[in-house]
Amino acid sequence: MDPAAIETNRLAQTTSPYLRQHADNPVHWQPWDEAALSAARVLDRPILLSIGYAACHWCHVMAHESFEDPAIAAQMNQDFINIKVDREERPDLDRIYQMAHQLLAEQGGGWPLTVFLTPEQVPFFTGTYFPKTEQAGMPGFADVMARVTEVWQTRRDEIIEQNARMQRVLQRLASTSGAALPGPEALDAARTQVASRFDPAFGGFGEAPKFPQPTALERMLRHYARSQRQGEVDRGALHMACHTLRRMALGGLYDQIGGGFARYSVDREWTIPHFEKMLSDNALLIRVATDAHRATGDKFFRRVARETGEWVLREMILAEGGFASSLDADTRDGEGAFYLWTPAQMHAVLTPAEAELAILRLGLDEAPNFEGQWHPQVHMTFSELAKRLKTPREQLVERWQSAQAKLLAARNQRERPALDDKALTAWNALMIQALARAGHFLGIPAFIDAAERAEAFIHAHLWRHGRCLASWRAGVADLPGYLDDHAFMLAALIELQQVRWSAARQDWASALGDVLLAQFEDTEHGGFFFTAADHEPLIQRPRSFTDDALPAGNAVAALSLNRLGHWLGDNRYIDAARRTVIAASDGIEDSAGAHCALLDALEEIIDPPKIITLRLDATDHETLSDWRATAEGGYHPQRIVFTPPAGSAVAGAPATGTGAWVCYDHACLPRASTPAELADCLNRA
Repeated sequence: MDPAAIETNRLAQTTSPYLRQHADNPVHWQPWDEAALSAARVLDRPILLSIGYAACHWCHVMAHESFEDPAIAAQMNQDFINIKVDREERPDLDRIYQMAHQLLAEQGGGWPLTVFLTPEQVPFFTGTYFPKTEQAGMPGFADVMARVTEVWQTRRDEIIEQNARMQRVLQRLASTSGAALPGPEALDAARTQVASRFDPAFGGFGEAPKFPQPTALERMLRHYARSQRQGEVDRGALHMACHTLRRMALGGLYDQIGGGFARYSVDREWTIPHFEKMLSDNALLIRVATDAHRATGDKFFRRVARETGEWVLREMILAEGGFASSLDADTRDGEGAFYLWTPAQMHAVLTPAEAELAILRLGLDEAPNFEGQWHPQVHMTFSELAKRLKTPREQLVERWQSAQAKLLAARNQRERPALDDKALTAWNALMIQALARAGHFLGIPAFIDAAERAEAFIHAHLWRHGRCLASWRAGVADLPGYLDDHAFMLAALIELQQVRWSAARQDWASALGDVLLAQFEDTEHGGFFFTAADHEPLIQRPRSFTDDALPAGNAVAALSLNRLGHWLGDNRYIDAARRTVIAASDGIEDSAGAHCALLDALEEIIDPPKIITLRLDATDHETLSDWRATAEGGYHPQRIVFTPPAGSAVAGAPATGTGAWVCYDHACLPRASTPAELADCLNRA
């Protein structure tokens, strides 16, 4: 072991923006690699593992208070091997040690996550944010480290005993149980459980802090669509999704000036967010807003999806075509300062009429809501403003659009929050899927173009030797991909293939399906591990069926593989999807509402998707848009529409001929030669 490997801060050698933020700390930070892990074993020294991400506000606070302090750093360097991990690059480590924290601390985790490990990587003490000195009942970080060092030196036997129990529990948590496919009653159970947490006043689920929970919103929209098919319309499910999305988009969680959603709200009313913006959250919410528009026809949801997509293309797209990961919450002026306004600032950049409108609409005529300033949110609708200002609504909308553009231009002159410019395969895949869907159903070709450019970026930079890599930055990509990378990318390709057909995309989708089966599937018990079979050994091979901020990788894999199997007529994929849901059946029975994304897959296993193939020639009198309007009108999440050229067979449809074919559960109805005949087929299928 080279002593120099642990006697300096090595984070400047990494590509992660989060790790590089700590490259100038006096702490001898190490990346998670064999040099650091080997040093811990050789020196028999515990590991201090700190996990965070670039846009994390409390990560910045702990760094400033403790990691920049020479005395704290000296204590860390003397007693520990200090390892810093970007949770977005290493979600495998984050999953394992967040679960360990829940077990040891008996409370939820978060970031920064602070974990003390044995040299064998087993955690024996955990926490999240620690202040430098004791405050508000929280122990100071120096005292925590001193106590951990004392326990390590004097009570090693107790640590060994606890570690043995910990490893048994972690292995049990990664196991599966289940013998039969759940029935449709699981879908109803999830609806009931989600409704029990619904906030009827402000939307959303549970108490503050409130997260958007887009997988629950998507499940309610799909539950509504299913109830329509069954002739017993559940408007309550639709209301939960739409009321939540509307209240979020009118509140402070949504950027009223520039579009896009912050990560979560600190209050029940969606007034003040934690100001970081994550690519993944916004991808999922673009999808929900698009589907809400499809389900209701409400232009409000169309605007939210459009503005959020425009924010992505304006601020998150990289020169190479991929998407950056996040925008920070902080600037040198403080948390959220970039987004705050005063009436005087608005008057300085707007005409008097525009300023009057903006101040009334965004609530700046009321008391400040954040540290003496105003974080904008909608206080008056345009209809209310029309009455107040005695001006036609349409004229006020035009005036607001002018004011909004001026406010955005003025805001862009401020110091901007830092951009985490690494491209994550899984998050890029979510955005590709979102932009493809929004671009198609909202009629915004620029979104589809951006989705295809990002697809090409992933294929060129993050698809290597038939496998996905997890992360790219500044030309460097070397971390092996996880379940989410492959499953989310497969879902994105299936979405994009419905918008613009590509033979190469079909080949890539098939290759992704094969990688999932070969590298990630638990062939004995069903379901998929989060890490590949040849991943570096860790204390657990994690696996989860429940959703968190993202839909569960197992859920997306099951839904996408089932669709791929019906598309290509390959039962290997369909069977793997079925085994996945069976493996999770006990968990679904215990808590269906925690498995919303997996229930989307279950729904399409119980009631397979309808694969609609449209193929026209130049002599057809009806345009493709006429056919698509018939196939895709309304909100039908279980319809998959492809437009292949001659020579490409889809499901059971022939590779030649023109017209439309509706295939369902390995059988196709007779060819439809007109949109009217297609409508009849869809009513019969």
